[in-house]
Amino acid sequence: MDQTLTRDGVRHDGAVALDSKRIPRSRMTAKARREQLLDVSRALFAEKGFEGTSVEEIAARATVSKPVVYEHFGGKEGIYAVIVDREIEGLTTALTGALTAGGHPKVLLERTALALLSYIEASEDGFRILVRDSPVAQATGTFSSLIGDVATQVEHLLADQFKRRDLDPSVAPIYAQMLVGMVALTGQHWLDARNPDKTEVAAHLVNLAWNGLAGLEREPALRSSVRD
Repeated sequence: MDQTLTRDGVRHDGAVALDSKRIPRSRMTAKARREQLLDVSRALFAEKGFEGTSVEEIAARATVSKPVVYEHFGGKEGIYAVIVDREIEGLTTALTGALTAGGHPKVLLERTALALLSYIEASEDGFRILVRDSPVAQATGTFSSLIGDVATQVEHLLADQFKRRDLDPSVAPIYAQMLVGMVALTGQHWLDARNPDKTEVAAHLVNLAWNGLAGLEREPALRSSVRD
């Protein structure tokens, strides 16, 4: 039987050729491919760290060739930097919003603690990446620099409270570092523990921080003698 195809992909015997039914494979846009590579890399960096992740692994998990990764980001350092910048921006927005919303200082502390825990809950991989040592040589754009910026904002709030309580405002920067460091370290612990829930953790944080601040001594001193 003659099985020559017509222009419509139909054989002379009336059957439809199989090739005519094949659906062409869709191709990702450059933007979609970039976002896919970022998502894949974020998960790998969170799981293995920067040093433990290779371009080969990123390409394999994204089912692309290595040149595609280099084309979009120039290498592992480039894609890591974009991820860190995005996470820093998101966390900065959340914390700054909590601190500048106005209200009683205790309420600001509650909002800030809850903002950090909410960020961790929503972006677990991102926070894991931020709390690792950054391989990118830069003074800004790291978790430690972000914590320093937040401490500076808290410093002004504490200085005002110290003046009202007749305490020395010059030590406010030290207390700001202590307070923000306590919140940040608690967040790192909760990242894995996830118990109790974030609202209860925030309440305990504020309980310790606020009640501790409320009972500050004007001239604190160690009870035991310390010798070098």
